[in-house]
Amino acid sequence: MNHETLHKLIEEKHRNICQIAIMHEGELIYSDKWNGYRKDDSVHIASATKSITAILVGIAIDKGIIESVEQNVLDFFPEYHLKRGEKTLEQVKIKHLLSMTTPYKFKSEPWTKVCMSDDWAKAALDLMGGKSGLTNTFQYTSLGIQVISEIITRKSNMSMLQFANQYLFRPLQIDERIGYSVHNKEEHIDFVTRKSPHNKCWFTDVKGNAVAGFGLCLSAEEMTKIGQLCLNFGEYNDIRIVSREWIGQMLMVHALPGQRYHNMKYGYFWWIINEDKKIYSAIGDSGNVIYLDMKSNLVVAVASTFKPAVFDRVEFIKNEIIPQLF
Repeated sequence: MNHETLHKLIEEKHRNICQIAIMHEGELIYSDKWNGYRKDDSVHIASATKSITAILVGIAIDKGIIESVEQNVLDFFPEYHLKRGEKTLEQVKIKHLLSMTTPYKFKSEPWTKVCMSDDWAKAALDLMGGKSGLTNTFQYTSLGIQVISEIITRKSNMSMLQFANQYLFRPLQIDERIGYSVHNKEEHIDFVTRKSPHNKCWFTDVKGNAVAGFGLCLSAEEMTKIGQLCLNFGEYNDIRIVSREWIGQMLMVHALPGQRYHNMKYGYFWWIINEDKKIYSAIGDSGNVIYLDMKSNLVVAVASTFKPAVFDRVEFIKNEIIPQLF
């Protein structure tokens, strides 16, 4: 790879990228930075957070904290009172959350209603269900899946953030994350749109639970460790972190999002770019990507600051970075 050419290309055409790291055959072969960032600075990886949450669900299943993805969500919320006539929510299982096939009563996410509530998980439960029943229709959400964080917190007797630190980040030799909470809408927007590096943190709700759908801050090199864990089917440096079976299940096709999502397929919080070629991605707003090429044993991580409507990063990796590698 011509490092100088790639550095200049990023500088000129992809100006919100602040870090790229690449691992091949388990070795870090490339790491670079832009926009005044250092290699160990943290970036908000936006919805790529969901893919890390999926790994945590697998660890929780391995430890018997969650029985299986077939468990009903309401099993974990015995105190929740169903609204009169609501039948669908009783049928929602963890697998529906993970595959984005839970039915919701909204067309666009009610950010203010949930984020300003004193219980995000309950607010998310209130949004689920409806008269149509389970249709397996793909409905992408960042707020509705917050119940996963609450489930892990309740069943493990530690916050999902503590759970992640102990069972995922520490074994991956990723610095432990601290919680980051806000008090109003302005602080929330500042967290998401900030151009400068973040602390090593994970955005939390008002109860201190890590947000399942966004808010994790990592460096690109740390993102490659997550990717390598998946390439190794749950092992890292010969340490078993999550079961091989879970990684396989997580990367299977569970939903078909359709044309709106470029006809990509969906696993459990991971996008399936090419099923035959075994290419998968964690994808977050602003072009934050963990790109896995299982056949080539390749991980490419791109960390970016906020920029609206960035949809080209997977194509950029496929068409402009990988051809320089092989």
